[in-house]
Amino acid sequence: MSKKLKSEDRRVLDELLEMAQALEEHGLLTKHDYAKMKTLCLEKPPLFTPKKVTDIRIHQARMSQSIFASLLNVSVSTVQKWESTGSGKYPSGAAAKLLQLIETKGIQVLLV
Repeated sequence: MSKKLKSEDRRVLDELLEMAQALEEHGLLTKHDYAKMKTLCLEKPPLFTPKKVTDIRIHQARMSQSIFASLLNVSVSTVQKWESTGSGKYPSGAAAKLLQLIETKGIQVLLV
C-alpha cells in the first residue's frame, strides 16, 4: 500500500511540475517561481552529517542551537543529536529540505 501511495505522490509531483513548466513557457509563471517548483518537486535533500549541520548553523546561519532549532521548528535536543557524531540521528523530511535551502540560498531564504 505504501509503495502505491509513494508512486501516486510521485505522479502528482510530476504533473505539478509539468503544469508549472507550461505556465512558465506561456509567461504565466516567473522563471524564479518555476525554479522554486522544480526544486521542491525534484531535488531530494542530501544526507546532512553532524559536521555539515554544525557548519551550516555556525557559519551560514550564525545562530545558537536554540535559535536554530526554533527556526527549523524542532527541539534543541534534536539539533544537538544531529550535531553529535555518536547519536546516529540525521535531519530528514522538512528539516533536511530547510537545511538544503539554507546551504544553497543562505539563511535569508527563511527570514523573509
